[in-house]
Amino acid sequence: MFQRILVAVDPSPARYSAVRLAAEMAASSGAEVRVLHVVASAASLATVVPLEDDGDAKAVLDEAVAILRDKGVKTEGVLARGLTTQIATAISESAEEFSADLIVLSPHHRGSVEAFFNPRVSDAVAHAGRTALLLAPEEDTTA
Repeated sequence: MFQRILVAVDPSPARYSAVRLAAEMAASSGAEVRVLHVVASAASLATVVPLEDDGDAKAVLDEAVAILRDKGVKTEGVLARGLTTQIATAISESAEEFSADLIVLSPHHRGSVEAFFNPRVSDAVAHAGRTALLLAPEEDTTA
């Protein structure tokens, strides 16, 4: 069973399914969880543009940590910074540093053309490291 789980969250609503799944797995196995949120920036010509406010980023991280702790899961939260092209590397490096044996992500669904020009983070993480990867299906909010 998994003992150290890294769950990567972003500002999208899909993060809730990843946090929920990590909480369920950790609670049943006694695993420790690291929540990682990469505060992304984009490079444009000679400038770097932040894509998220620091306060909003901290709120996303703190909320995920609180959800896990409320379920009795031993949890730590980590903020990292990077360009959008560096997010997968940041996730893989954090998993390695934490000695994670599982990474939980929420996939973002896009068309194949968009994915060709801007690869999915989940795909890049799967190919960047040697840690097991679990994609949390997005919860249906239409019901």
